[in-house]
Amino acid sequence: MKINRIEIENFRNIESLNLTFDDVNIIWGENAQGKTNLLEAIYLFTGSKSFRGARDKDLIKFNSDFARIKIDFESSERSQNAELVIKERRAARLNGVKKKSPAELGNEIKAVIFSPVHLSMIKDGPAERRKFVDGALCQIKANYYSVLKKYNRNLEQRNAVLKDIAAHDELKSMLYVWDASLAAEGAKIIYQRLKYIEAILPYAKEIFSGLSGGKEEIDIRLIGEFEYEGLTQSEIESKLKAALSEKQHIDIINKITKTGPHRDDIEILINGKSARLFGSQGQQRSCVLALKLAEASLLKNMTEEEPIALLDDVMSELDEGRQDYILNHIKDWQVFITCCDANTILRLKEGKTINIKEGTAVN
Repeated sequence: MKINRIEIENFRNIESLNLTFDDVNIIWGENAQGKTNLLEAIYLFTGSKSFRGARDKDLIKFNSDFARIKIDFESSERSQNAELVIKERRAARLNGVKKKSPAELGNEIKAVIFSPVHLSMIKDGPAERRKFVDGALCQIKANYYSVLKKYNRNLEQRNAVLKDIAAHDELKSMLYVWDASLAAEGAKIIYQRLKYIEAILPYAKEIFSGLSGGKEEIDIRLIGEFEYEGLTQSEIESKLKAALSEKQHIDIINKITKTGPHRDDIEILINGKSARLFGSQGQQRSCVLALKLAEASLLKNMTEEEPIALLDDVMSELDEGRQDYILNHIKDWQVFITCCDANTILRLKEGKTINIKEGTAVN
């Protein structure tokens, strides 16, 4: 898919902006001028909320009553248009037809976002890495979100029972009910995570190799209560149920469930070593970038539609070789890249450059 044009009104620090785009788009300028705001406006058309965690009402320009964003785009082999109006919440139209929810736009418009906040995927704890895999699976597996929701609801209920057992010992006999349910839903989550990592890894390896000039190799592993690799979903369920039963006494003492996919980690390695523990800033940034671009590649393969790649401040802490790969060797999908250094754009061999200053495009 491709966005050809965008109109923005009263969004963040942007009062009025009307832009056309190419396949590769470099958005440059000093900090706090509105570069990331432009990417954020585009990303909202995927049906997701702001990748910066902002509430809808906080997206409206100060002293304005509403924000409006319109795009002309190509998707499903035809020209289309979409509109978002933001007041207390978002309202969406697709080809002039009002949608029940802005989330419905995600059926037509898909994008992958890289932002410095995503470096937490490497630097922080397992929750951020699980979030990456689960978020990607929600885009390609229609029922994955409902499985996650059901698992988390059952987990809350089991934890509530664990807290009450101290005062009501008879509740201990109820744990087997939650063990069976958690094992069934948890096995689905673990199995889908395994399959996703298996599917994304070849793309990530190719992209990371390109970024490092062939000098480094990335690997990704799902780490859990037991060795998952090679197991069927049914085998995972049986082992998970047994592990929950075996560790019930520990969970009762701690009053929390410590076994299951909510405790798993996704280990990211560079040349066999932990990227979190041993990777440089540039290597860690390259890992996240490779995973995000691999996500886009897999999404394209599975949906037969190229997603948009939105790369915010991706050039920071990357050497010239890695920057050159990003600028000139990412093909087959539309790319938006923000950067502060105008010299970066001098190496761009094709595409469009847009200078943003105080929320306005300048020559």
